[in-house]
Amino acid sequence: MLLGMVGVLARIPTFPLATLPTPLHEAPRLAAAIGLDRLLIKRDDNTGLAMGGNKARKLEFLIADAVAQKADIVVTLGAPQSNHCRMTAAAARVAGMDCHVVLNGEPIEEVQGNMLLDRLFGATWTFAGKRPSAEGMQEVAAELRAQGRRPYVIPGGGSNGRGALGYVGCSLEMAGQLEEIGERPRYVLCAGGSCGTLSGLTLGVALAGGYAQVVGVSISRAVPDRVARVRQIVAESCEILGVPVPDAVPEVWSDYIGPGYGMQTELSRRALQTVADTEGILLDPVYTAKAFGGLIGEIEKGRVKRSDLVVFVHTGGTPALFADPFLYWHAD
Repeated sequence: MLLGMVGVLARIPTFPLATLPTPLHEAPRLAAAIGLDRLLIKRDDNTGLAMGGNKARKLEFLIADAVAQKADIVVTLGAPQSNHCRMTAAAARVAGMDCHVVLNGEPIEEVQGNMLLDRLFGATWTFAGKRPSAEGMQEVAAELRAQGRRPYVIPGGGSNGRGALGYVGCSLEMAGQLEEIGERPRYVLCAGGSCGTLSGLTLGVALAGGYAQVVGVSISRAVPDRVARVRQIVAESCEILGVPVPDAVPEVWSDYIGPGYGMQTELSRRALQTVADTEGILLDPVYTAKAFGGLIGEIEKGRVKRSDLVVFVHTGGTPALFADPFLYWHAD
């Protein structure tokens, strides 16, 4: 089954951006510190493009489609410290395209963290202000077309059926790595934001034989029903792949958002410090620290057992460590 699905996915065009496969890292000191017998970390912070992160896998499929459509500029959206915008700007440069990003909220003059990298990669940006960012993105794309440009629009997080194929690929890659070491995890866990990564993992694990329960830890309230959103994206991915939609849904842990998107919690601060102290691995304050904090919280509640083997998918985001949270985020 695994080889067959790898072949199905390989038929979809990609543009090479990521350094793959990423390691499946054994984390014994961290496991002991949080109360697990074993913990594996899928190191997708090491995908290579623009300081790494999960968007590289998604962008391989999205940029390939942009190239096929003869686009000369990529347009996308995100928060001012968006990892997706940073990596999209870099991917556009690799493909010889320009990039314009529409950033949420009112203008911010202080350029730190991911915004500094956006600028370094030559991206231009506008701020959405009080209007929805998606509306601003479509307006920018229309203006570019009127100027004779050929924009390719990528949704926030690269989270659509095509982008999610990157994490179908990651799931199949993990299945092979787990098979090599003779392990079958109880959970595969990631941060749940715009749901592209969560959708791809859900579909990929199902297509690889359902080797684990996929879990998304909510990091904001922006997507009220994550299971419904995942089902929508999974259906889009299946249409592209030409396979039936499997009866698979993620488990969603929604108790760890705290005050809002980008705002730290006691558990996320503890997660950030514990992972650094025990394994020398950096999480980010917005996504992975909240997701790992959720894992700590579920262990302390007794819902995740000591004997449960967990694979934590580290989706990157390190540049956000170098940005002032009071400047860039507020409660959602």
